[in-house]
Amino acid sequence: FQRCVGMDALNSLHSTTFEMDEKHGTKYHQKLLEFIKMVQHENLVIGGAMTDVKGDRSKGPTEQEDPDLFLRIVDRDDKGVYISGAKAHQTGCINSHWMIVMPAIRLTEADKDYAVVGAIPVDAPGITYIYGRQSCDTRSMEPGDMDQGNSQFSGQEAMVIFDRAFIPNELIFMDGKYEFASMLIERFTCYHRRSYVCKTGVGDVLIGAAASIADYNGIPNVSHIKDKLVEMTHLNESIYGTGIASSYQSQKMKSGVWQNDEMLANVCKHNVTRFPYQIGRFAQDIAGGLMV
Repeated sequence: FQRCVGMDALNSLHSTTFEMDEKHGTKYHQKLLEFIKMVQHENLVIGGAMTDVKGDRSKGPTEQEDPDLFLRIVDRDDKGVYISGAKAHQTGCINSHWMIVMPAIRLTEADKDYAVVGAIPVDAPGITYIYGRQSCDTRSMEPGDMDQGNSQFSGQEAMVIFDRAFIPNELIFMDGKYEFASMLIERFTCYHRRSYVCKTGVGDVLIGAAASIADYNGIPNVSHIKDKLVEMTHLNESIYGTGIASSYQSQKMKSGVWQNDEMLANVCKHNVTRFPYQIGRFAQDIAGGLMV
């Protein structure tokens, strides 16, 4: 289920920790490589916990009335650090094995306690999940299996509350290096916005369904129906094309990983905020009440 966020975190941290170590003489990159070996060996799903609840958007972490609106280090000992705060909109966190917590905003020197990146098991002490309902989630609890979808592994999201959760030193990949927070965020979002190319798989299914219903209705050759199916395909492939182009235009980083093109990744993201809804509208035009 949804490995993209964890892969985006691991890839963006690969290059960021390498350059952090290059500047500060730290050992974050080697610790990350050891963690990645374990993840690959055990075939683990990683959740990328980046989005803080933020509070007043005009203020930074240390300026907030409530310090827990951004995740931060609240205590430390010789074995590691203790973190408190929250992460919002964490899709798939409950059916991941581990989370990697990361900052979500450009930080200043005053925000050093918020410049923390680390890996933590999803069932670690001090973590509470506030589960988010979905509009059709009770269907999976109803008798029969015709309309359940994937009842065992379906999507969900949660708010994650951290109350003095512990991260050991060997799983800390940033601690106080606030000037690298924006680098990490920019590289992570560049990968993740390119990964929205997955939405075109949903589009393929919807276009196929709309075309099938046009066949059932006996109107596959009507000109305005064909025009709408062509336009749906055009919109869907435009999303796909920008995502693939972003990967094709990648550049090799100092650490050895490849970073995709930021401009094309952002175009892919903008397309995803528009085109799937237009595709859905065309599908409703073609199929009528049955689809809606």
